[in-house]
Amino acid sequence: MTSDRFGGPGWEIHSGPVRAPFASLTTRPAMRWYLGAAFSLLWLVTVAPDVVTQSSGVLATVAGILLVIVFALAFLASAPLAWTLPRHLRLAPAGILLALSFTLFPWIGWGVRGIWTYVGVAIGMAVMPILVTWAALLGLGALAVLAGVLTEGWDENVFWIPAIIVSISAMMAAFARNLAAMNELRATRDRMAQLAVERERSRVARDIHDILGHSLTVITVKAELAGRLVDADPARARTEIGDVEQLARGALADVRSTVAGYRGVSVAGELVAARAALEAAGITPDLPGSIDAVAPAQRELAGWVVREGVTNVVRHAAASVCRVRLDAAEIAIDDDGMGPVVAAADTSGGNGLAGLRERVEAAGGVLSVGRSDLGGFRLRVRL
Repeated sequence: MTSDRFGGPGWEIHSGPVRAPFASLTTRPAMRWYLGAAFSLLWLVTVAPDVVTQSSGVLATVAGILLVIVFALAFLASAPLAWTLPRHLRLAPAGILLALSFTLFPWIGWGVRGIWTYVGVAIGMAVMPILVTWAALLGLGALAVLAGVLTEGWDENVFWIPAIIVSISAMMAAFARNLAAMNELRATRDRMAQLAVERERSRVARDIHDILGHSLTVITVKAELAGRLVDADPARARTEIGDVEQLARGALADVRSTVAGYRGVSVAGELVAARAALEAAGITPDLPGSIDAVAPAQRELAGWVVREGVTNVVRHAAASVCRVRLDAAEIAIDDDGMGPVVAAADTSGGNGLAGLRERVEAAGGVLSVGRSDLGGFRLRVRL
């Protein structure tokens, strides 16, 4: 891809196929082009009398007028057609327009240079790289100078028509490039809106996974405990069932607030929930008594780490002890259970760890997993 930023309006900037500037002949920019171009064709009215006066008969007159009409229609289609073509063919419509102008040569001779302004406008509206555009316009201007010399001889008047051709065409080229820039900005805005929707969708999915993964794990553990206590200790079984109900209601409220975008996570609250979950699962919790070592800006992230780490211990570790350590530079969650089920180098983990990794990396941290000094699994996040 060329370094010229506006090699074509709406083109892909980094990779992928080159797209047409306005995609079709019926978009709003194309319709505006038709309106403006049709108005500019009033200039061709001055060519028609010359064609009539230079015709040798009725058939020649009709043929000449038809060629003027064909040239006008070709000009109308030139810019929208160029916008649908790949870059290396963008100047083809302007080349066809130049060739069509010579069909009027038998009637008006080198007077055809007077309608080359339309050719220049077609070049400018093709929105080619700036050097290519200027090379084509200056080449067209030089051809107009040569036509003037052949027609009128060498004097200062031969530069008037070429100057008009180049100046009007350059103005239209600048106009077209502004349209290209606006079209690119609109496309970028639309892409950013789509990315924002996708990010929000990912956030909601990740948060719901983390919330329900933790809450349903604790609910399952407490429900199993209540089932075992129904006969042995009915009073405690009722207490556990009450806890299950409260957890379910809390999970429902968390899901609703997450979807609404208002939910926050507190590391202090997650430590309290972690203790309850670990004790319900028969795992001895070894938790910090204070969160002062964690910077306030990092406490929400620390809460997510504790939530995911403890949920994995309860769900997968078959551990008897779970230890959580917090300080200003690191969060570590260790257990004495089964240990890593994948090689330590493979830290991709499941959906929960993948979502947690996204959070950590977005905050500038590094997540790693491996074997704990307790003999089980370690989840560590460096802040």
